[in-house]
Amino acid sequence: QLQLVESGGGLIQTGGSLRLSCLASGPASKYYAMAWFRQAPGKEREFVATISLHGDVTRYADSVKGRFTISRDNAKNTMTLQMNSLKPEDTGDYYCAATRTTNTEYAPPVSVAYGNWGQGTQVTVSS
Repeated sequence: QLQLVESGGGLIQTGGSLRLSCLASGPASKYYAMAWFRQAPGKEREFVATISLHGDVTRYADSVKGRFTISRDNAKNTMTLQMNSLKPEDTGDYYCAATRTTNTEYAPPVSVAYGNWGQGTQVTVSS
């Protein structure tokens, strides 16, 4: 069973930057497409960004394009989300997700495609 552990959340002012990390442990962890989702208080979980097996394909929610960058280092079993120019609406719990695949271009932007989830890390952007 793949285990995912997020880190890097915190309190930041508007316009600031944070870097979230997701450490994957378990069998064949590099054979998973991975993604970040977030959930704001009182709202449904929403897609943020996704990355394919080798990082060749990335997708972003329109709300974060140009500000967030997703990347992965399979040698270190780590995925990161660099978040710049943060806004109060970026506040929420950020979750790492993974789905087993052999398709090198597979990077689904929907939560139902992912069967492995971390516990989340909280990001609060103050105005």
